[in-house]
Amino acid sequence: MCPGDHGNSTKNKSNGDGSHNELFGKHCNKRTVGKNIATSDMCNTAESDHLEKHLLERYRRTLTHEREDIEREQTTTTVNWIRIGDFTVEVGKQQIWDYIQTWELKPCWLYSLDFLSTTDEEHHTFCHYRARFSTPTPQRPIQGTASVYFVVHWSKVKPLTLPVEVHFVIESHRLVHKAGAIVFREKWLLDVIENKALLQNDVKL
Repeated sequence: MCPGDHGNSTKNKSNGDGSHNELFGKHCNKRTVGKNIATSDMCNTAESDHLEKHLLERYRRTLTHEREDIEREQTTTTVNWIRIGDFTVEVGKQQIWDYIQTWELKPCWLYSLDFLSTTDEEHHTFCHYRARFSTPTPQRPIQGTASVYFVVHWSKVKPLTLPVEVHFVIESHRLVHKAGAIVFREKWLLDVIENKALLQNDVKL
């Protein structure tokens, strides 16, 4: 169940022009780097750094034909991710937004989606995003939040006609998921919010 009232709250909607009605109203101040990539003033979190390090290690193991340990599950959602050569930060944001829309979440959840930063490694590029979820109500407009951290990434040595890859991790979790390869569980968000509330209560005591 969603915490709080199940009243008239709904998911945020796309405005059709690539922008969104965001719960937190925070936008990135981007500066263009090259043709398609931009950076943001926002800093990466521990979860974003964990995602990047995990995927770089996976790339290294792949090169040496070692077994990958990213969670293997049946594909549940068909996501036609953009080709590497056509990728932009805004297109990536829109596709992640569309992907979140496929999750089976109750309508009380509101969420925002922010671009965080781009990391340019020697052979790979990583674009980081953060989705923040909450269930505000008229009685309790300020609720706890739970974040999901996404990274859109690709290898610089792969053909530009191949699609980008997308992985994500839940706030305070370590397990990395491949977008479209699992059934997202609403319980993950509820657990994050509940654990934060318990921690705050412990601090008050």
